[in-house]
Amino acid sequence: MAIENALTGAAGEHLVLSRLLSRGILASLSPFNAYKADILVNPTDGGKPLLIQVKTRTGKGPTKRWTMKSKHEAMADSNLFYCFVDLSEEHPSVYVIPAKVVARVIKTGHENWLKTPGKRGQKHNDNDMRSISNNPGLANKYAPDGWMDEYLEKWELLS
Repeated sequence: MAIENALTGAAGEHLVLSRLLSRGILASLSPFNAYKADILVNPTDGGKPLLIQVKTRTGKGPTKRWTMKSKHEAMADSNLFYCFVDLSEEHPSVYVIPAKVVARVIKTGHENWLKTPGKRGQKHNDNDMRSISNNPGLANKYAPDGWMDEYLEKWELLS
């Protein structure tokens, strides 16, 4: 299973890299397990370098969510972006979202989850796991159903 996850992650990173390069955006994979960044973007016009973290899902799970962690709530740098890759479709899609938006969405979503009773009415226990979804199912003023659609293939955010 770990090999499959590693291959899924690599597939998402290479897909994003391909999409960037095909748009004339100079980018490269960062060293393995680099802090914050899977892909480095160096604007050829002298602009500020950008960091991209890629999250990839295959659609094999019961929900259309990407797994995150509590650390992502604090990662809101103006030069950091997330590319959420969905490989479940015949034609993979990528959502390009600024980190400050992602941080706000997962922080609020997790706070709402903690306040919502579990399936048997029990209190949820806080933990390190977070998730992000286009249709979160919980009330989140920053993430109504379909909120990610405005970021679908939004590559211009990186140029």
